[in-house]
Amino acid sequence: MPKGGFFLIAGVILLFDRAMLAMGNILFILGLTLIIGPQKTLLFFARRQKLKGTAAFMVGILLILFRWPLVGFLIELYGIFVLFGDFLGTIGGFARNVPVVGPYLGQALDRLGTGRRNAELPV
Repeated sequence: MPKGGFFLIAGVILLFDRAMLAMGNILFILGLTLIIGPQKTLLFFARRQKLKGTAAFMVGILLILFRWPLVGFLIELYGIFVLFGDFLGTIGGFARNVPVVGPYLGQALDRLGTGRRNAELPV
């Protein structure tokens, strides 16, 4: 998945280069499949709660392939947030524990309101 992310970022930096975005999408899906396996990948994308995100992600990929890279990327980005939105809290918790920049990232997350949820509740 890191190669897919590299190609997606490079495609955006190169003013939404269609070939780079398409390569990033292919590598992203292949990397996800290699990490969690083909059966779990299909089950993840086919869940009832994730169908909206899956449809947006696939439409975004098709729009990129049909020479609409900016619109396709934005729709694909929406699909990624719908699909992987549940993991953002986990990613935020991991970012807080990064040795040097963790406290600064934690402060930024707290200001954005995406920080710790239910932190004020007693245990």
